[in-house]
This record gives sequence, structure tokens and C-alpha cells, in this order.
Amino acid sequence: MSFQVYDTTLRDGAQQEGMNLSVTDKLAIAVLLDDLGVGFIEGGWPGAIPKDTDFFSRATRELQLQHAVLAAFGSTRKAGIRAVEDPQVRALLDSLAPVVTLVAKSDVRHVERALRTTPQENLAMIRDTVALLTAEGRRVVVDAEHFFDGYRFDAAYAREAVVTAFESGAEVVTLCDTNGGMLPGWISEIVGELREKTGTGTAEAILGMHAHNDSGCAVANTLAAVEAGARHVQGTINGYGERTGNADLVTVVANLELKHGTDVLSGRLHEATRIAHAISEITNISPYGRQPYVGASAFAHKAGLHASAIKVDPDLYQHADPTLVGNDMRMLVSEMAGRASIELKGRELGFDLTGRPEVLTRIVQRVKEAEAHGYTFDAADASFELLLVEELDGARPQYFAVESWRTIVERVGPRGTAAQAEATVKLRAGGERIVSTGEGNGPVNALDHALRSALLRVYPEIAEFELIDFKVRILDQTHGTDAITRVLVETTDGQDSWSTVGVGPNILEASWEAVTDSAIYGLRRRGIIPR
Repeated sequence: MSFQVYDTTLRDGAQQEGMNLSVTDKLAIAVLLDDLGVGFIEGGWPGAIPKDTDFFSRATRELQLQHAVLAAFGSTRKAGIRAVEDPQVRALLDSLAPVVTLVAKSDVRHVERALRTTPQENLAMIRDTVALLTAEGRRVVVDAEHFFDGYRFDAAYAREAVVTAFESGAEVVTLCDTNGGMLPGWISEIVGELREKTGTGTAEAILGMHAHNDSGCAVANTLAAVEAGARHVQGTINGYGERTGNADLVTVVANLELKHGTDVLSGRLHEATRIAHAISEITNISPYGRQPYVGASAFAHKAGLHASAIKVDPDLYQHADPTLVGNDMRMLVSEMAGRASIELKGRELGFDLTGRPEVLTRIVQRVKEAEAHGYTFDAADASFELLLVEELDGARPQYFAVESWRTIVERVGPRGTAAQAEATVKLRAGGERIVSTGEGNGPVNALDHALRSALLRVYPEIAEFELIDFKVRILDQTHGTDAITRVLVETTDGQDSWSTVGVGPNILEASWEAVTDSAIYGLRRRGIIPR
């Protein structure tokens, strides 16, 4: 059974709260979607949205798609006028998109209350618009809006809307759970009844599924429709979309390929993680770590019992091979860790701890003691690697020795005037004593600048390091301002990034530990010898 994969990230996904894609952004995402191997890329609504009109204009000149075809989205003609006279329909033709997707009402309540027309006129609107577009050489997909809610209210009319679209020349009719309230069993039953009573779902009449996630079932509903006979699936990358989003297209296609054994992306599934994360960068929406298949935590294991089994056979605690979607297995180090967890994590970081039970025992004990004091290594691989180095080599690399540090925050002027922070760091490196001062928009920022300024004299490589994320958590909040503080710092050298953790009685001490560990780790990973 062949499937059509239709992506609507650039139109339906872009309706997500807080997302605002430029035309350049949309063109860049389209290239990535094509690289993933989807069959259709819905670019937007030309004629209704100026930005989308511009997108299609530029796409004809700038995009050279290898796998996908562009689809322009629009609506059927307005009530009471001819399709050829409707400016919105003309804009769809002017977009030059080879595929046109029409949204059409299939719930009689929406026809009468939203369109304010008769049920028969709505069917004529579908018939006339599809016929015009196909006569002009366009492939037509009809999105039957509110289909499932409409079917449950008036099944006969919903079926008639679908049949009308097919009889007029539509290649696909997509059944839309527009409100996102359906459950998988309901989807299976309705799609099955529709196929039985209309003969749709054949090679000549392809049924599709478009699901929203308001009930948390968008992916499950899409798969239920496929199992009931749908052969066209719609969704968005990373589940983008208004309200709670659309069906996550990556999860849908990964399940179709890895669970149903069907190649729907022409052998491109291994690019899924890279492309999902690259699109996250363009949308400026952080990747969701627990996203199925492509999330950073999708194949991350923490419990010691799991690690013992994974050491024997990774498939014992994984539902799929992560490399098939371009992801990888990760071992998390925590107080739950046993020796197997530490051994596997060490191997992941490049340390062979096989046959060294005494070292493993010491490391397990150190991790448990550290976490009892507030440390966490789940998201701080760099700090854990430095801990391994200490246990294996007896000490971490001595790139510098801190003599002292201090910071002050001063506000000069009336209330509301911005405060200024200044820090002084005294340390020894490269055989000399260095005193450096830094300024910043806060005490931690000032300390970071002062440390970098001091180390640059001996280690110019540190100029490439940049702190890109800073998270603070107050532990044991019942102690108020006297509570223990944990800080996670993420740093990049322009190519890779790493995270370190610091814990202290206040934010400054915790931050200093995380920042200095970051510098040490960064220099070590560069292969730099202490000077």
C-alpha cells in the first residue's frame, strides 16, 4: 500500500501562537521538508495572505524541489458567484502551484451558520471549484473541514460532500478533525463506514486524514484512519499548529515505516532528527526533549535496571533502533545509576571502564553523594566527564589556579536606573599571576567576562567559547533566601555545545563552579595541554 505524505507546517503549523515565519524562513523550511522526502508541501494561502502570495512567487524562481510538489491552500468559491469570477480562486491558479488544496464545509451546521448558505449551494461550490481547477490542469486535494463532527451530526450530508468532491475530479479528499476532539475508535468506525457506503478509499479515490491534537490523539487518530483505509496523511513537523497543535508528521511517518513496515519517505527517515531540529532553529521554538523518536530524551535511559539490560541487548528497553530516525541512545547519570549505567555512559563519552569494578563503584558512590547535595548530571555531561577524569587520572587538568574572585553590584541614580555589575578575578596560569576585571549586566555575567579576560592571555582559544544558556533552580525552597542553589550552564565553541553544573549556598558560588568547569572542559576537549 502506497501513502501520500502531506506537510502543512508552512500554513497550518504557522498558526501556532508565537510563531511568525518570514518568506525567507518558509523557503528555508521548504527545502528541509523536501530533503525529508515528503510528497506535498503546503505553502500557504495565496491571495488571502500577502506573505503567502510572495512565497509562491519566489518559490517558482528559487526552489528546486527533488521529492515534493508545492500545494496552494484556499477555499471553494463564495456562495452566489461563479468559480471563474472568484478572486480567491483566481489567486490559487495564479500561484502556479501544481496542487491546490481546497477547504470545503462538510458539516451542515457550518454550512448554514458560518457560510450562511444552503446545503445544496455548498455542494455546488465544491463541484464548481474543483471542476474549474482540474480543467486548468491542477491536481486537487479537498480538505473536508469539520468532517468527523459533521458526520456524527448528519452522516448523509458529510458523505455527500465527500462524494461530490471525488465526482468533480478531486484526487484526494482529506477528512479533517478540525476541532481535534475525536478518539481513535471513532475515527476507525467512521472511515470504515464511509468506505463501505461510498466506495471511496480506492486507487481512484484516495481518502486522507488531517488531525488536530486537542484530545491528545492526533497521531493515534491519523494511524487509526490509515488502518481503516486512508492513504494520505497530513501533519506538521514537531506537531506545530494552533491551540494544542496538529499531528506530528515525523511521529506519524516513523510509526508507518517502523511499525507498519511501509516506506513512505523514500528512504529518508534517517534524516528525521536532523531536520526536525533544524526547523526548530528556524522557527525559534526550542525542540521538545520528550518528543517521540526525535527528542533528545526519546532514547535516554536513567534507571540502573534498564542499563544492566541494555548492556546485554539495547532492544530490551527500546521500542525501535534510534539510528533509523537519526537519533541515538543516551545514558543518563543519576542517583539511580548502577555500575552498568556508569560503564555505558563512560563508553558513550569515550572511556572504557570494562573490567574495572573498583573504579565503577567509586564513581557510582560519588554520583550518589553529589546528587544528595543537589547536583544533577542528567543534563550536564561535561561535568560528569570531568568527574570521570578525576577518578581515572587522579585529578582534572590544571589549566589555572584561582586565587580569589569577587563581584559587586552598584546602582547610581534614582530608583529604576539600571544597576551595573563588576567582577575581579585573580588566578595563576601560564606561570604568571593574572588579575582581571570584567563588567556585565549582572554579577554572573561580570564574573564570566572577568574569567575569560584573564584566561585569554594564556589560552586564546577561549575566545571562541560563548555561554548560550543559563538556568537556575532553588533547592529546598522552604529555606527561602538561605536555600541551596543549582546552576546549569551551556556553552558553545561554534561547532558543539556542552553543559556543566554548579551547586552552592548562593547563585554566585554555584555559577562560578559551573562557569569554571565549562572553561576547563572546553579546553580539554580541544586537546589543549595546561600551560
